[in-house]
Amino acid sequence: MLSVLRFGTGPRAVVAAHGITGSGMSFRGVARHLPAQWSLYAIDLRGRGGSAHTPGPYGIGRHAADVCRAAELLGGGSPVALTGHSMGAYVALRAAARAPELFDRLLLVDGGLPLPVPAGADPDALLDLTLGPAMARLGRTYPDDETYLDGFRDHPALGPSWNEDIEAYARYDLTGPPGARRSRVLTEAVRADGRELLCHAGSFGADLTRLAVPTLLLHAPLGLMGRTPPMLPRQTVDHWLGHASRLTGELIHSSNHYTILLGGHARTVADRLVDLR
Repeated sequence: MLSVLRFGTGPRAVVAAHGITGSGMSFRGVARHLPAQWSLYAIDLRGRGGSAHTPGPYGIGRHAADVCRAAELLGGGSPVALTGHSMGAYVALRAAARAPELFDRLLLVDGGLPLPVPAGADPDALLDLTLGPAMARLGRTYPDDETYLDGFRDHPALGPSWNEDIEAYARYDLTGPPGARRSRVLTEAVRADGRELLCHAGSFGADLTRLAVPTLLLHAPLGLMGRTPPMLPRQTVDHWLGHASRLTGELIHSSNHYTILLGGHARTVADRLVDLR
């Protein structure tokens, strides 16, 4: 069974999917800025958060099926709004492409576009290179919660924008006994999902071209380490804005891959989700 975090009590439902080493808690700030009549349901995807022990297999298609099932249960027969950040944007994209009748809008947050991968590249080596500190965190134990949080505070993309939402996100990820605290994210889930993102980029392009719901991409100018290059290269964004008829885009200035959702731009994400038509 999957863990789903509910934020809000309103009848209007939005289903949210998080990033590759994240959890549903990453949407806490966005949910706070939604109107009172909305409720945000943030799924802990398999292998993460409260769903860490929900069995695999993993993969974008499996996560998308979980999102579709959540939409069926939460929508009460009506389409729901859908959003995803980073890997969750690819999950949300696949869900919307496969079952458009379940959704009335799609908001992609710094993800969802096919990633350029050098020919012959080793996907595991690329994962280690791009995810860096996030991957290293998954294999370590920590003497206490504060030591674990210090790793987030020292992260160049997170530390300068530290706030209650980032801290809540980091604390939610913790598990294990005193003296051996660790992340709840399973490395095998991250690697399985990451390989698919890198090795099957063409399938996401096909999803983009068959979208049937209004879709907005919010993208950041800075990447995973709080500096250039961005997660989504500008030429990739421009290409798909010209080739996916239901896709529009907006650059969120002064944001990086994490702070576009967890920082001061959470209100913008919430506003765009509500206004998307």
